[in-house]
Amino acid sequence: MNDRERHEAGMTVRRQVLGDAHVDRAIAGTDEFTADFQDFITRYAWGEVWNRPGLDRRTRSCITLAVLASLHHDEELAMHVRAALRNGLTPAEVAEVLLQVGVYAGVPAANRAFKVARENLRQEAG
Repeated sequence: MNDRERHEAGMTVRRQVLGDAHVDRAIAGTDEFTADFQDFITRYAWGEVWNRPGLDRRTRSCITLAVLASLHHDEELAMHVRAALRNGLTPAEVAEVLLQVGVYAGVPAANRAFKVARENLRQEAG
């Protein structure tokens, strides 16, 4: 794939995983300062990594949740909790991922992540 094709493929996956509303907000907020970064994450995170055949999207969502929770990236975690639901995870499976975080990254990280996830799961439910 060339860069244009990778960007197009990445945008498709990005929209499927994060939803049109989120992607549209990100694009609308893009300016000269952030344009290269937006292109970078679209081509590489979404067009390359999320598009690879080695793991399905549910598994990629589990890994992403665990890493974001472990690193205390709450805003990204919130976004990826919603994405995980789009990728077929249940709230119970999200909780299982966060329990795993508690064992390997520490209880404080999991405690914080459960708070973020619970808030976003409630919003998604309704």
